[in-house]
Amino acid sequence: MSIAVITGSSGLIGSETARFLHDKGLRVVGIDNNMRGYFFGEDGSTDWNTKQLQHDLKNYEHHSLDVRDEAAIGKLFRELGKDIALVVHAAAQPSHDWAAREPFTDFTVNANGSLVMLEMTRQYCPEATFIFTSTNKVYGDLPNSLPLVERSTRWEVAETHRYFEHGIDESMSIDQSKHSLFGASKVAADVLTQEYGRYFELKTGTFRGGCLTGPAHSGAELHGFLAYLVKCALSGKPYTIYGYKGKQVRDNIHAYDLVNAFWHFFQNPIPGAVYNMGGSRHSNCSMLEAIDSTEKLCGRELNYVLSDQARAGDHIWWISDVRKFQTDYPDWSYRYDLQRILVEIVEATGARLETAGHLAG
Repeated sequence: MSIAVITGSSGLIGSETARFLHDKGLRVVGIDNNMRGYFFGEDGSTDWNTKQLQHDLKNYEHHSLDVRDEAAIGKLFRELGKDIALVVHAAAQPSHDWAAREPFTDFTVNANGSLVMLEMTRQYCPEATFIFTSTNKVYGDLPNSLPLVERSTRWEVAETHRYFEHGIDESMSIDQSKHSLFGASKVAADVLTQEYGRYFELKTGTFRGGCLTGPAHSGAELHGFLAYLVKCALSGKPYTIYGYKGKQVRDNIHAYDLVNAFWHFFQNPIPGAVYNMGGSRHSNCSMLEAIDSTEKLCGRELNYVLSDQARAGDHIWWISDVRKFQTDYPDWSYRYDLQRILVEIVEATGARLETAGHLAG
């Protein structure tokens, strides 16, 4: 049985990937040591998802390893060897703000950890496909230099601009902009992944995600805005919007749609390929629009405040142009729009909060 190795396997994308590939008949080996609990505390812990995967998936095995641990990761890859057909590297420190607190931790997890995974793939299973979950933050704050127009509930790029119809494509520079330290560490991993594809001819694919979301997201204040927004609405926790009058725009892609894109790439990999991958014009919203939809679905008002202080390197407007991927893999399409995404998150978050006794009255 072919093996898929997934890092960050208990997180949003990792767990969705584990379930998807298990359903496709692969043996799934998950690597996750719940660093997210260290990053974000109880809100971010993924222990619940680890237990769920172990319960639900017959051919799933879990390893609580740190992706920075070259010896431990090397030992696992050596044991699994060339049975590994696919590596999906989804483990990361994912927050702008957190990266500035512990720059060494952020960089070693995101950059050094990616190097370990790439090198172990090259040494022990060089025919495997390697997929890296990168981020649109590799573009830094360059999108903020676009001609933006303020509307009643959102910022929008000018209708005369080439990005208006489809969003931002892969030709945007990743140079000469403020990235945040998180963005910089992800740039390092992003470029490493490309280089292993181009220099060593590994079958690497880099997916620069917009906002990745879904019901399995352990949303925390510093990461996973839709999941955390719903959690605050249902639990009565206060929510803070940072900057831009709450009109900043994000495209949102359901974890299933992203993982389905991974699957298509795995069937016919293009070494060194890079794709912007998000909700595109199909699924996007501003913070204010997200709050309005969430309040309607939850049947209660969100207790939120607007802060004038924007996060360093944050985007005012981001919508991904996914046409490059669609051109290379025309059979891929979206299953989820924004409304369906929110409905699933509300239902799943409500069930978890009720079980934990944290649902607001």
